Amino acid sequence: MKRILRFCLLAGGGVALLTAAPQPPQKTSMEGSRANRSKATIEGLVRDIACPIQNLDGNATHLSMKCALACVRAGSPLVILTKDGDLYMPISNKMPDYDQRQKLMPFMGKYVRVSGIVFERNGTHAIVITEIKEMKEVHVTFEGE
Repeated sequence: MKRILRFCLLAGGGVALLTAAPQPPQKTSMEGSRANRSKATIEGLVRDIACPIQNLDGNATHLSMKCALACVRAGSPLVILTKDGDLYMPISNKMPDYDQRQKLMPFMGKYVRVSGIVFERNGTHAIVITEIKEMKEVHVTFEGE
């Protein structure tokens, strides 16, 4: 019995050592030739991701701010929805990626112009934001207005 216990402890310790060993940082292909990337400027509405995916009537100039804020407070990711219906997910310029929420929260429910590096893969769009500005000349209507 002691042998089995000793074996289990040694095996468990070995697994723990292997998983605790520092892992090399993930390499990014941001500069690589395989990445489908380009510099771009996009315009759209900063909002939660859930509504425009689940509700095809959702667009870039009309939203329920109450619903969108509830989703964001519950942890729904922020995205930029263009007038063409494309969704752009903000990403960092580092690997591992880090949260872009703080950069976007001041623009929640606002129409913006964003410049940066756009990545595309099988219809999915992401953007590394280098500049973001509200476009006050674009009127966004809120449900109940």
